Amino acid sequence: MNRLLVVDDEDKIRLLIRKYAEFEGYFVEEASDGMIAVNLCRKHPHNYDLIIMDIMMPELDGFSAVREIRKCCSTPVLMLSARGEEYDKIHGFELGIDDYVVKPFSPKELMMRVSAIIKRTHPELNTAQKKILSFEGLNIDFTGRIVTIDGKKADLSPKEYDLLFYLADNRNIALTREKLITNVWGYDFYGDDRTLDTHIKLLRKSLGPYAKFIVTLRGVGYRFEA
Repeated sequence: MNRLLVVDDEDKIRLLIRKYAEFEGYFVEEASDGMIAVNLCRKHPHNYDLIIMDIMMPELDGFSAVREIRKCCSTPVLMLSARGEEYDKIHGFELGIDDYVVKPFSPKELMMRVSAIIKRTHPELNTAQKKILSFEGLNIDFTGRIVTIDGKKADLSPKEYDLLFYLADNRNIALTREKLITNVWGYDFYGDDRTLDTHIKLLRKSLGPYAKFIVTLRGVGYRFEA
């Protein structure tokens, strides 16, 4: 799972980006000003795959934050700004940013730009979903959408497959019920938790002896342990 650091002093902007980013399957961490972002990057220089950075912020502006971050890590940066002047864009690119988006922006376009940067800067991720994950006798072909159990093709519904894909792709990570519903059903899903529980039950039945990999975390959600 790719990790994003979203840096903006406006709560509503961070919330909007988080909503769309988590829907796309990204893990999101937030910082409300440039100084917090710099300290996070100094402490964990290899923790993020991309930083989304606003320019105009208290404590430390985005340009200054990028300048300091570049001293400790080379994480790609997508700059956000309400100012679309050529000077600001040129200044940002001179500091080593990877893209520049002017507010107000389209969240969908922003996610496309995020995806493009990650694919460009992490080419090894482009083929990540082409591999087949194997867990004992359970094999998951991500691109072919084929699951085999001890050599025999499993008959999964489309949603069961989506759920297994997400669980396996984030194996050994505790996934909350909310995160599972958001990423498998969509952020505009209006059902309830019972929908998730029903599909987990069906998926476990389909996996037979390998249902053991799906562990229930009481009061939290589920984890694929392998």
